[in-house]
Amino acid sequence: MKDAIKITREGVILELEISAGAKETAIQGYNEWRKRIEVRIAQRAQKGKANGELISFLSDLFNVNSKNIEIISGLTSSKKSVLILQKNPDEILEILSRK
Repeated sequence: MKDAIKITREGVILELEISAGAKETAIQGYNEWRKRIEVRIAQRAQKGKANGELISFLSDLFNVNSKNIEIISGLTSSKKSVLILQKNPDEILEILSRK
């Protein structure tokens, strides 16, 4: 899973594969082939609703303000790169390993 986490000066970038329209919002696992963390989102991918739910979910999961989470690539794609500002990468990895 470490391949899906990149450390920058600003924070941590997560490489995600999103499945919108799922039964529930949750971390599904890690895709070793794509080197992305798989996330299911209950909201459909319409008018940015799934992106909003993703940011809210990550905010709750990592206990950070949603203003400190930004989708930096893949706004209209299932493959997204998300920047989490000012968060310890070891803490993020620990939280993800429990899911």
